[in-house]
Amino acid sequence: MQAKLKDIAQKSGYSITTVSRALAGYNDVNQQTREHIMQIASELGYQPNLPARQLRIQRTHTVGLIIPSYDHVFSNEFFSQLLLGVGDAASLERYDLLISTQVPGEDEMDAYRRMVGGNRVDGMVIARTRQNDPRIEYLKQQKRPFVVNGRRAPGEVSDFPYIDMDSYNGIQAVVAHFASLGHQQIGLILPPENMAFTEYRHQGYRDGLRAAGLDYRPDYVVYGDLLRTGGYSNANLLLDRQPQLTAIVACNDLMALGVMRALQERGLRVGADVAVSGYDDIPAAEYANPPLTTVHTPIYEIGQRLVRMLIALIDDQALDETQILLPGALIVRESSGGQRG
Repeated sequence: MQAKLKDIAQKSGYSITTVSRALAGYNDVNQQTREHIMQIASELGYQPNLPARQLRIQRTHTVGLIIPSYDHVFSNEFFSQLLLGVGDAASLERYDLLISTQVPGEDEMDAYRRMVGGNRVDGMVIARTRQNDPRIEYLKQQKRPFVVNGRRAPGEVSDFPYIDMDSYNGIQAVVAHFASLGHQQIGLILPPENMAFTEYRHQGYRDGLRAAGLDYRPDYVVYGDLLRTGGYSNANLLLDRQPQLTAIVACNDLMALGVMRALQERGLRVGADVAVSGYDDIPAAEYANPPLTTVHTPIYEIGQRLVRMLIALIDDQALDETQILLPGALIVRESSGGQRG
């Protein structure tokens, strides 16, 4: 005989209402209680009545996007462009967009439980995957439609719909470009270690050096925070430690802009003394002083495509492609400088 909610309530010692809300993911049930109830449900072999649940859950015509608070959309052009793409595409499809900014961790996961478990959205867009990403695991467990801007880290299985940039080849192209100009001492500022795309970019740098006949030196590599402040402080760290560097590859444009400021404060000429590159090609890159060499990422278009993918999943439509890896185009500007003597 199939287990029912009252069987779980009896064994757990909680009311049927609490059991029902715990299994549905509502945030007014604390995590310890939810885990206890879910364990008992699993032991009893409980299976939810999906047709009945679907009758209770009405479409909201809303999609959700949660942005890390330290990457706040109003100060980060990457998320600004992504949000514009997501919002414009949702509007064209007559969907609303529910946005939240949260510190990664339990506050962020509570926000996912409020949006998804509280049936406030029909699906979610995840931006910038992390290693062993709990957001993905939660959404898979809830069996709710979601799409992701990014793959999992190398060695992890990407078993979900995503759009990602081939940042391995992008960074490799930057290193090849600097090497072709005669640079042999090339530094690297990586994203945080927990980001899924960090190791792709790190490997692109290593293989780019190898292809150019240059040695990889761990002391030429530091981890940043994807913000201008991180680029500034890490450029100073690298140059204090390795003043012979003639080029610095920053793994996003914001850090590259911070690198340029650090160089200028030291009296070094960007391009002439130390070449600089970024990644993403945010609007500020073209208008930096000097204009920034970077790898173009169609951030706005990715946001649009993610929403169209998500709405197709919500409508149970078959997708022609569920995992899309886009090439990045190297954009050479004045921050590269010229051929070294």
